[in-house]
Amino acid sequence: MYEVNRSVAILKPRQPFLDWLQNLPGSLDGQLQLAQLRADCNALLIPAADDYESAEDFVRQHYRTLFGAELADWCDDDAFWPELTPALFTEWFDVEIHSVLTDLVDNPLEREAFIPLDLDHN
Repeated sequence: MYEVNRSVAILKPRQPFLDWLQNLPGSLDGQLQLAQLRADCNALLIPAADDYESAEDFVRQHYRTLFGAELADWCDDDAFWPELTPALFTEWFDVEIHSVLTDLVDNPLEREAFIPLDLDHN
């Protein structure tokens, strides 16, 4: 068992995110419930946090990339995306912070590079 020098942030979708999903072309026709979205959320490794506020600040500073990644999981055509603002991020997602991350697996961690979307392309 090893303590990892990271904290965890979990983005939990809120009702406005589900509303957006259900209004996309080829909508889900009510097949997806908010409880389902919130049950298996993206967990993010972030710098080890001394306190909740510093971890939350880190997430808020990176809201645009995180917001875009969440939307792209469901719709890669950003023409259907709303304007990515800090206020909308807060309206669409709850942020849950866990300051201690413990690795219970003996195998070494493997990493694969994440290639973020270029949100500034025109």
